[in-house]
Amino acid sequence: MLKIHHLNNSRSQRILWLLEELGTPYELVKYQRMSPVPFAPPELKAVHPLGKSPVIEDKGLKIAESGAEVEYIIDTYGNGKLKPKSGSKEYWQYIEWMHFAEGSAMLPLMLALYTAPFGATVAPLKPRIDSEIANHLSFMDTSLGGNDFFVANTLSGADIMLIFVCEAAGARLEPYKNLVRYRDAIHARPAYKRTIEKGGEYQLMSR
Repeated sequence: MLKIHHLNNSRSQRILWLLEELGTPYELVKYQRMSPVPFAPPELKAVHPLGKSPVIEDKGLKIAESGAEVEYIIDTYGNGKLKPKSGSKEYWQYIEWMHFAEGSAMLPLMLALYTAPFGATVAPLKPRIDSEIANHLSFMDTSLGGNDFFVANTLSGADIMLIFVCEAAGARLEPYKNLVRYRDAIHARPAYKRTIEKGGEYQLMSR
């Protein structure tokens, strides 16, 4: 059975959601962030040298990057679901969004998170960080439009990746009404609700 090493308030949430959407059985191993600084606990170093989550173990494989895990799970357990036909126009749109989530959208959001405690020291960086966040969220909002999902208006692995961006944006998401609607609709899905029940309280969820 597939095993997922799950850290609260992390990208691990997207892997739980994916598994619940597919109905794939899994073993859940939970880890809790430390306090007062919410670093991952040292126990995760025994799982993977980077000491991060999620990490999945399955059929003799150990995979640490959530994007790679999404690809592996869909290819191994999806039975053709959640991924357009290889080589199609929709497939390449899917690949672009899969990489956009972590390759573009999350970088300025993480910079905002890491620099926030330093106040005036990093003030010169703030306008650039804010403009990049707005640029990416605006692009997502316009691309989604009135659709329910990002690729072919059908739930796919791209949505599994992109919802974390919407959640990490927090209150910054509010001006982007298409994304707010999208986030709220995903949070209302039964499979997503099960991830909260099984994985624990999720602080990244936008309010």
